[in-house]
Amino acid sequence: MSPLSPSSSPDSASSGALHLAVALDGAGWHPAAWREPVSRPRELLTARYWADLVTEAERGLLDFVTIEDALGLQAAPFAEPDARTDEIRGRLDAVLIAARIAPLTSHIGLVPTVVTTHTEPFHASKAIATLDYVSNGRAGLRVQVSPRRNEAAHFGRRTLPAFRIEDLERPAIRELLLDLFDEAADYVEVVRRLWDSWEDDAEIRDVATGRFVDRDKLHYIDFEGKHFSVKGPSITPRPPQGQPLVSALAHETVTDAPFRLLGRSADIGYVTPHDAGQARAIVTAVRAEQDRAGRSDEPLHLFGDLVVFLDDDPAAAAARRERLDALAGHPYTSDAKVFTGTPAQLADELQELAREGLSGFRLRPAVLGHDLPAITRGLVPELQRRGVFRRAYEADTLRGLLGLARPANRYAATA
Repeated sequence: MSPLSPSSSPDSASSGALHLAVALDGAGWHPAAWREPVSRPRELLTARYWADLVTEAERGLLDFVTIEDALGLQAAPFAEPDARTDEIRGRLDAVLIAARIAPLTSHIGLVPTVVTTHTEPFHASKAIATLDYVSNGRAGLRVQVSPRRNEAAHFGRRTLPAFRIEDLERPAIRELLLDLFDEAADYVEVVRRLWDSWEDDAEIRDVATGRFVDRDKLHYIDFEGKHFSVKGPSITPRPPQGQPLVSALAHETVTDAPFRLLGRSADIGYVTPHDAGQARAIVTAVRAEQDRAGRSDEPLHLFGDLVVFLDDDPAAAAARRERLDALAGHPYTSDAKVFTGTPAQLADELQELAREGLSGFRLRPAVLGHDLPAITRGLVPELQRRGVFRRAYEADTLRGLLGLARPANRYAATA
């Protein structure tokens, strides 16, 4: 396989085809989204609510959904909890949501968030492998680090300092973030090795001979690192995809640690450019990290993140955003670009950014009840008319949808 250039995507760059995902969180990404008439605040903790969202996303032929999660209550400040009671607080476990929704869907990928900072990779590997079985090969994993002191206090295994986003340039905070991202990379390595710790044909299941498993085809992973020491093997056989997809969100920061994590560990990276020039620079930086990690011959999808307010009339979209801002008591801002306009205008924006080397986009609906259908029933048909988005699902697995082959088992190759 030839190395990927910054302007190429892992499947078919020449076709101009785009990949689309949506990020699901509460009632939407605007903090006042739950107060909209189309929102269903009393149903946020029900299976039906999440099933309806993912079914709508699948109706729009999207590649996958991500499901947000954290180990502390939602909060407006970057690193500390707050006392607000007029915004959504509380959520369900993302992996369990995905497992509940999997049997109700048939093609769309399911990518829950797992916080690597305070959880064990053995548990995550088993959970995502199980999700891959339950979904027949549509599971992924979004890894996330947590520098928050209040979340560390839930576990009592480490102490993290209090800091504000303005403190990110302090040497001690930079060192903390570098360590957390290095820990996340080790976490992913352990998870991947555990997925491979059973060879594909390790299960014999021969009633006549009484042999259920070939013990020689289960392997110790013997991982020893700064953060983890894991013997293995897993207790769950190798997942249907072999390796469910690993993804992570990476911002431009005072360190290169987030981009290094993508280059070293991810199949999909979510990035947050605000214009074409920044997209080009980010893609170049991530590809450099991928090359530095010795992975230049491996596919790595880069998805641009955008928060979207979509209406048929751009003035209506702007007015809706202003009304939500008034309810929240402050203008909405985001790490990602905030797009306000029509589906056709958004299609223009996505195509412009894609020319800089992004192979897809993860859209964050400002109000899920309004903007998710606007994506599936407005943006998707517009992209189809332009010949840059699928008209039917062409694969049954998440790897297949993203043009990624099922990888060989590392232990079977060397056994």
